[in-house]
Amino acid sequence: MLNERFILSNGVTIPKIGFGTWMIDNAKAAKDVRDAISVGYRHIDTAQAYTNEAGVGEGIRTSGVDRKDLFVTTKLAAEIKNYKEALTAIDESLEKLGLDYIDLMIIHSPKPWAEFQNDEEHFFEGNLEAWRALEEAYEAGKLRAIGVSNFEQADLENLLANAKVKPMVNQILAHIGHTPLDVINFSQQNDILVEAYSPIAHGAMMRNEAIIDMADKYQVSIPQLAIRYCLQLDLLPLPKTENIEHMKNNADVDFNISEEDMDALKTIGRVDYGDHSDIPVFRRATDN
Repeated sequence: MLNERFILSNGVTIPKIGFGTWMIDNAKAAKDVRDAISVGYRHIDTAQAYTNEAGVGEGIRTSGVDRKDLFVTTKLAAEIKNYKEALTAIDESLEKLGLDYIDLMIIHSPKPWAEFQNDEEHFFEGNLEAWRALEEAYEAGKLRAIGVSNFEQADLENLLANAKVKPMVNQILAHIGHTPLDVINFSQQNDILVEAYSPIAHGAMMRNEAIIDMADKYQVSIPQLAIRYCLQLDLLPLPKTENIEHMKNNADVDFNISEEDMDALKTIGRVDYGDHSDIPVFRRATDN
């Protein structure tokens, strides 16, 4: 599965499973990225907000794998909603990563994190300003593809109606127990690849009895079931782990979930995010 790829709307190919680096300390990021690459991952996902771009870049540069064979994603900070700041931030990411180009750069959120629960304000103008900077960097060859994250249908419609280049990716919270089919379907109907971050619900689904029983039925681990579920919805999962054996396990998903069981998983009860429930994206998933 690590060798399989989706094709973005601009023809760029992207590995079907990525290695997420959220909450990996910068000091550890280089080793974890090298480990992931050593077991076959070719798609690495980071963000300005993770404050580990330097470590991720070091891991990429010291992995022993040609840069052209790796796909690197980073994210424009959610708080940046104007053209000039976005331009500067794009160049800062290139410098921190130590790379000549970034394969995919996405707006991390349509709203600053402090405003994430605010349904009244969509920051339409600010997102168009930030998007214009991404378009310019894309046209200059600094970025091979551009996209968004956490965008709902209204946010996507704003770009589709007003931008020169339509988004190629929408990275969202999606997993068993939280599958926002409305935004997934809208994205896919507009040829926007949907990536699924926290596909294992930041570990929360490990305590769900129905999910445990389903994994036992297929004789796979819960993470394997969760990742396969995303893939069968044509989502690109971004599992994160700092354990090399878990990295291997997460990529070993050469099995099929039946249509009946997929339907059951789509309608399974919400997972409890526990200690992570106060993180904006998880809190919103619980509220919806």
